[in-house]
Order: sequence, then C-alpha cells, then structure tokens
Amino acid sequence: MAERILITGAAGFIGSNLADSLLSNGFAVMGVDNFDPFYDKKIKETNIAGALLNPDYQFREGDIRDTDFINRCFSEYKPGIVVHLAAKAGVRPSLADPRSYYDVNVMGTLNILEMMRLKKIDRMIFASSSSVYGNNKKVPFSENDNVDFPISPYAASKKAGELLCCTYNHLYNIAIFCLRFFTVYGPRQRPDLAIHKFTKAMLSEEIITMYGDGSTSRDYTHIDDIIGGIGNAIDKVKGFEIFNLGESKTISLSDLVKTLEKYTQKQAHLQHLPLQDGDVLRTFADITKARSALNYNPVIDIETGISDFVDWVRKNGYKQ
Repeated sequence: MAERILITGAAGFIGSNLADSLLSNGFAVMGVDNFDPFYDKKIKETNIAGALLNPDYQFREGDIRDTDFINRCFSEYKPGIVVHLAAKAGVRPSLADPRSYYDVNVMGTLNILEMMRLKKIDRMIFASSSSVYGNNKKVPFSENDNVDFPISPYAASKKAGELLCCTYNHLYNIAIFCLRFFTVYGPRQRPDLAIHKFTKAMLSEEIITMYGDGSTSRDYTHIDDIIGGIGNAIDKVKGFEIFNLGESKTISLSDLVKTLEKYTQKQAHLQHLPLQDGDVLRTFADITKARSALNYNPVIDIETGISDFVDWVRKNGYKQ
C-alpha cells in the first residue's frame, strides 16, 4: 500500500508541484488548501487539475485554522507524514496585515502540530523561508547563523513556526525537518513574485516597478531542485533539523532583468522606486548541510531556469 502524505497548501506553487512529483513516484496524497484570495482561485484550480485525475489523490478545501476541518482530514486519511506548506505568503503584504499572518502561519502551524500529536503522526516537513535571516551580514547564510533579527512580520512568523516545530519534537518526539526555501521560481510560480511579474510585464510591454537601484540580490532556486530536496527530506526525516534549500548562487535584480530581456526578447520599461520596508538586501544559501545530509544537489542554473520559465509563461497565454 502506498504511503499516505498530507500536504497543506497543496494548490499553491510548491504544493501542487510536490503533489505531482509524489504521485508520479508512487505515493498517495491528500491535498488541503483554502484557496486564499491572495491571488486568483482559478490559477490554483489549474495547478491541481492534473492531480485530481489521479485515483491516489484526494483534495479537501478548508482552512488549517479550522480544527474541526483538520480533525476530519486526519481522521479520514490517516497520513503517515505531513508536509506543511500552507502559509500567508509575501513579505510586503505582511506589513499591512500582520495579525492575519500570525493567525495563519503561527496558530495554523500549531493546529497542525497539535493534530499530529493527538493522532500520533510522527513525521513532518515544515516549509520555512530564507527571510528568517533578515539582513544577515555574513554570507552565505548558514543554518547555524543567528536568526533572532527578522525584519518583517512574515519572517518573524516563519521563525515562530520553526520554534514550535522544535518544541513539538522535544516534547512529543515528532520528527521534523524545517526547510528554508530561497526564492523559488519556475512553472506555477505565484503571479506576485518578481520573475513571474516581470516576465508577464515584459511580454505585455508594460512598466515594471523596480524597488531600489537594482543592486539587491537573491539566491533564486528552481522549483525542480526544491521538489527534489523535499522528496529527499521526506525519505530521511528524523529528529529535528533545519536545512537551507537554495541554489547557492546569487544574481542582482539588475542582472535578473537583463536575463529576462534576453529570453523574452523584449526591453524592460523600468520605473524606479525606493526600497520597501521589510525587503532584505540579499539572500545567499550555504547548502553544505543539505548536500551532506539530504543528498541535495541543485542542478538548474538561472539561465536555463529563466529560459524554461519564459517558455512556460508564453504557453500559458500571456500577451506577446
């Protein structure tokens, strides 16, 4: 019998790609998602359309803050492991609505952990974020670095989630790996994120808002590499550990725009605005620990990833 995995946030960018990968590798999956209106529900419905055709996939619409709903999901499905991806996403929006970010990202995570305790489910993968490093001056960012200085409510909520996971491992021996994702991109990427937003704007010959002078940099990580890392974490989860999942290479915002110009064959029309509160200046993952313990080996460089992503956007009907 196939092992049963419950994925929260299953209709989103990472969750839907993960479900497809797990199903293709012989796992059974229950997806849970509340179709948060942060972006169009139709996008998420398209994300899971393929999985819904698979008899080993079940989907439940509901909110991780609803304990009755979560209880029903766990009682009906009896998963062996939980991959907890559901969260209010985005740094900038968290400044405008910090209460809801804490409600979902902290209390929602607590609900999942409590249900695991009650149902005696002893393995979890938790989606954390590179944002917990804040404006860390040491690069690349290591899991051993101090992350007591987050600069947005979103980042603080993710650090709080990690702390809850550590607590439940200590008290109830639930094995948990917290994976700090570094700026994930690729097919199904959220439409508000830079690569998707910029690509769409370029193909439509619309103005791109660039915050700062273009010198900020990110460690962009392709979704296929992230999915490989999560898959290895599922196989190996034991005790409590934190891992960076990044590409361990950085590119400035200005160079990212140039790369997008190259593959869209369009010129970017830029409107420069000041950096926004909560934005970090750079991210850069030290993946030594993940390479060693998870056999994590990212292989998709930014040029290949951007080329493939632009092709995906074109095929999905954006104006050219």
